[in-house]
Amino acid sequence: MRRIAHLSDLHFGRDRPELLDPLVEAVNELEPDLAAISGDLTQRARPSQFRAARDFIDRLEAPVLAVPGNHDVPLHNLFLRFLWPWRQYRKWISPDLEPEFHDSEMIVLGVNTVNPMAHQSGWFTPRALDRVRKAFCNTRGRRARIVVAHHPLEHLPGEKKKLMRGADEAMEELGRLNTDIVLSGHLHSWRADPFAEKPGRNAVLQVHAGTGLSTRLRGQDNDFNLLEIEDGLIDVTRYAAAEGDDSFAMAQTRRFVTRAEGWTVKKGA
Repeated sequence: MRRIAHLSDLHFGRDRPELLDPLVEAVNELEPDLAAISGDLTQRARPSQFRAARDFIDRLEAPVLAVPGNHDVPLHNLFLRFLWPWRQYRKWISPDLEPEFHDSEMIVLGVNTVNPMAHQSGWFTPRALDRVRKAFCNTRGRRARIVVAHHPLEHLPGEKKKLMRGADEAMEELGRLNTDIVLSGHLHSWRADPFAEKPGRNAVLQVHAGTGLSTRLRGQDNDFNLLEIEDGLIDVTRYAAAEGDDSFAMAQTRRFVTRAEGWTVKKGA
């Protein structure tokens, strides 16, 4: 079994300081094999905000795989945004914008879906998809195949944010590659389901984390996920800090099993 703590949208610079220690403690107590952060570590990509994000990462005991979000590039400084959008991120978080994690039971690929030329919408580029294709095709043995990206590949009806460019092509190809899970954020809302628009064989799980620390709540509490992955079974447990409570507690769990059509919700779970 492998355990992944999935966090997203920390937004240092517009965060809730009272939740910082409880979040670190909650993640460390779960003893995950990997902590995956799916973007928006900062609010406005300022050095002080990246320093805070770096301090947070350093306090996590598990290995950390992080990818940028659209808030992690300068917004108002167009000179930096267009010429050196990743300067601060590379300095404080990682020089690698698309990190990877491999072990005997899983392969986790970070994908940078941020388009510095756009304010909010992302792009799953053909180059990024080709990289994922090569990595998964060269994977030996049955290991869980996981992609971490800031922008989701699918929006449910009623979502106001624009779906990222290249999402449909990526969704179809990831299904063909027997991808198990896509971890994402951006929407500040929790979700754990197979892709709704692409039912059928090789169904991929799309798992959203809401926001771990931000004050920008959209009708849900601050939260993060714990994924427990073993052959033919995935549990996704949401840990949330309820309003007025400065600690994270188990809120709900969804269990998925693999069948001929791909990952499906286990009845009664």
